[in-house]
Amino acid sequence: MSEAASTHVALAKSTRNSATTGSTTDGALLPSLAPLLHEWLPRQRWFAGKGRPVTGFRLVSATEMVPLGGTAGPGLLHLLLRVEQPSRSARAADDCYQLLLGVRPSLPPLLAGALVGRVERGPLAGRTVYDALHDPRLADVLLERFRRPGSLGSLRFERTAEIPAGLTPRVLDAEQSNSSLVYGDAFILKIFRRVFPGTNPDLELPLALTGEGCERVPAPVAWFEAPGAEPLTLGVLQPFLQGARDGWQLALAALAAGRDFLPEARALGRATAEVHTALAAALPTPALRGTQTRQLVAQMTQRLEAAAQAVPALVPYVPGLRATFDAVTDLGVRGSGWAQQRVHGDLHLGQTLRSADGFWSLIDFEGEPARPLPERRMPAPPVRDVAGMLRSFDYAARTHRPWNPEWAARCRAAYCEGYAQASGSDPRGEPELLRAHETDKAVYEVVYEARHRPDWLPVPMAAIQRLAQSAAA
Repeated sequence: MSEAASTHVALAKSTRNSATTGSTTDGALLPSLAPLLHEWLPRQRWFAGKGRPVTGFRLVSATEMVPLGGTAGPGLLHLLLRVEQPSRSARAADDCYQLLLGVRPSLPPLLAGALVGRVERGPLAGRTVYDALHDPRLADVLLERFRRPGSLGSLRFERTAEIPAGLTPRVLDAEQSNSSLVYGDAFILKIFRRVFPGTNPDLELPLALTGEGCERVPAPVAWFEAPGAEPLTLGVLQPFLQGARDGWQLALAALAAGRDFLPEARALGRATAEVHTALAAALPTPALRGTQTRQLVAQMTQRLEAAAQAVPALVPYVPGLRATFDAVTDLGVRGSGWAQQRVHGDLHLGQTLRSADGFWSLIDFEGEPARPLPERRMPAPPVRDVAGMLRSFDYAARTHRPWNPEWAARCRAAYCEGYAQASGSDPRGEPELLRAHETDKAVYEVVYEARHRPDWLPVPMAAIQRLAQSAAA
C-alpha cells in the first residue's frame, strides 16, 4: 500500500468556503501532499523523528492563509500535521508539526532551495509546493496578520503593541529546532515546528518577566496559536536586538584571541540571577523537599537509563552517574530542601545576547525541545540553569585546539561569582544538586549529539567520564 493510500485524514471543521481564506475541508489535500512530505520532512533540521520511518500522516487542521487557487500570486497553506512513526513507548503520541507551504505553478530560481516538490494529483495537481518562510511575499502575510489580530480559520493572532508596515522579511538559516524570520531588523518571529498542547514557555515566561519589569528578555510583541482546551502556541514575535552578538560567538572569539572571558562570564551570572529573581516573583513555587526530591532523582535516573539504551557508549558510566543522583536523594532523606521555581530550562551561551552597550539578555525560553512540554513547564532548582551554562563554557573550551580546561574553569567560577553577587546565593554552595544537574545535562547532550551532530559527541562524553569518576572518588 502506498504512503498516500495509508494516510489517515482527520479534517478540521470548515469555517469558510475554501475558495477564500480560512479552514479547508478538501479530503484529497493531504493524500496528494503525503508522498512529498514523506521525503521532505525527515531532511529538515527541526524534524525530531530522525532515524525512524514515517508511516503516515493525520491532518489536525488546514488553513488557507492566501487562497491556493488565486492567479495574482502564490498561495499560502498552513498545516498542523501529526506524523505517524513507530515508537518504543506504546503510550507515546505522534508528534504534531506546523508547516507553512507556499503554492506556485513553478518556482523562481531564488526559491529553489525551499522546494518540497511538485504535486502529481489531487486539488493541487501540477503545482509546486515549497517552504513558504523562504518567500518574502508570504512571510509578509504572517506579519500582516499580526497587524490585524483576530481569527483566521483555525488560527488566532494576538498582539500587545503596534507593528509598522514595510518591514522586509528574511529567514535565518542558523541550525535550530524551530524556524525564525527577521523583519527589517526590527522584529524576529520564531515559528515553532513541533508543537504541543499548552502554552509554550517561550511565550509564557517572557510575558511573566515583562510583567515584573525585567529587562533581561525581549518582550513579546505578538503571537499566534491554534485555540482549544489547551491552545497550541505556534509562533512568537519579539524585538530583534540588532547588532547584538550571542555569548557563544563572543566566547569563541575570546578563545581564538587568547583572551579571558571573565568579565563577560560574571555579567552573565548576574543576568541569570536577575531573571531567576523575577521569575520567582512572577510565578512563586514551594520549596523542593522529600517526595519531590525523590521524584526529581527518579526522573534523572529514567533519562539516564533511556539514554544508555539509545547511546551504548554511556553504559560503562551508568553506575557512577547514578551515584551522583543518589547523593541528592540521601540529602533529601536527611531533611535537606532546595528552592525551586520556573527556570529558563535550556540555558547556554547560545541563548544569550550582548548588545553593543554590553547589556546581556536571555532568549529562547522554550526549554529543551526533546522533552515533553509539561515537563519543560515544571519548576526546577535554579541550579539547573547554572549547570547548563557551566556545561556551555566546557563546550566552548573544547572547540579550541589545544583544549584549554583552565579557561573553562575560570569562566565557570566567574559566572558563579556573578550569580552570587546578584542573588546573594552562590550555586556552588549546593554541590551535590549542582553536580546532579550538570550530569543530567551532559546525559541530554550525549543523546542530542548522537542524533544530530555525531562529530560533537566526544565533548559531552568527556564530561560524562569526568562526572562519573568524580562520583566514584
